[in-house]
Amino acid sequence: MDVSIAKVVEKARTELHKLTGLEISSTIGLVREDDWWLVTFEAIEKHSIPDSMDILAIYETKMDSDANMLEFNRTSMRKRIETGEAEV
Repeated sequence: MDVSIAKVVEKARTELHKLTGLEISSTIGLVREDDWWLVTFEAIEKHSIPDSMDILAIYETKMDSDANMLEFNRTSMRKRIETGEAEV
């Protein structure tokens, strides 16, 4: 069964939050590959004061064609103030 892009993103966001407890701040990518989807999110790992020093992380989630999560992985982390991505 194929599901809509919006449903894939919604389920990936919900599942990632449930598994990590992190606030998902934005969806930054979505790729369809044969029978699965790769959805990329930015999440807040640690709130700081000032918020420009928050620690943000990029997570990739692999979802099957029914929008069930198959795996997730943190690929990088950075301070909000940094414009580029720092590797983990």
